[in-house]
Amino acid sequence: MKLPLMPKATAVWLIENTALSFRQISEFCGLHELEVQGIADGDVAIGMRGYNPIDNNQLSKDEIIRCENDPAANLELITSDVIENLPPRKKDTKYTPISLRQEKPYAILWLIKRYPEQL
Repeated sequence: MKLPLMPKATAVWLIENTALSFRQISEFCGLHELEVQGIADGDVAIGMRGYNPIDNNQLSKDEIIRCENDPAANLELITSDVIENLPPRKKDTKYTPISLRQEKPYAILWLIKRYPEQL
């Protein structure tokens, strides 16, 4: 199951702005139900700003209203064919130290061009 971007911030927004149950929010955000309850009590995610899933095209207002009226229903992310068909992202390269970056030959060439008489 796909999760929304920034699940805790999304859960904060859903708790503050909707009448969804803790179970519905936890299922949608991929969090434990007690963690969602802790967010509502103010024990978890203190000072975190909510992330509006409606403005970011992850949920529709109609979907929230449907789930508020039916406590057994689960929220569903809006899917996009463009995003689903993207190739997988390549693994980022790790940091390469300067000594291994193949810059030494260029430095030697620069020295030979600038100071040929001292060789």
